[in-house]
Amino acid sequence: MTTPAPTTKTPNEPELPLGTTPPYARMHKWLKRGIFVCLFALVIEGAFTVPALALWYGWPTLSFQEICDELYKVRYSDDTLECEYPYPLGGAPFGGPPEAAGQQTAEDAWSIQPKPGWDRIGFRELVRRHDERIARQEAEAGEVAPR
Repeated sequence: MTTPAPTTKTPNEPELPLGTTPPYARMHKWLKRGIFVCLFALVIEGAFTVPALALWYGWPTLSFQEICDELYKVRYSDDTLECEYPYPLGGAPFGGPPEAAGQQTAEDAWSIQPKPGWDRIGFRELVRRHDERIARQEAEAGEVAPR
């Protein structure tokens, strides 16, 4: 009969996770706790970012489609641009040209660190821009319409 090989562990020593040595066990425990706190904070932040931005840009006065259209119009200084909805499955990044490929109307200063040519978008400013553009288009259509 063979006897089992003696182990170097003492009976009251805790079982450590794989890859953790006894001198670093306490540090690993606190690192794991800190990482879980950071991940939890990122999830909470991500859950509130999209709704907060939607409210900032003008939802529920504007739909998400209209917000996207207005952001395109501001970004590229072109009142004719609109978001593609639904976005084509064969579009970027899965093939085809990227969004706004060949667009030359952006008023950005291109350098090592590009600077946008438009001011920051204020609280619900897209609603004001949208209403002004609709009123301008209606005025132009009213001038051209036959009487």
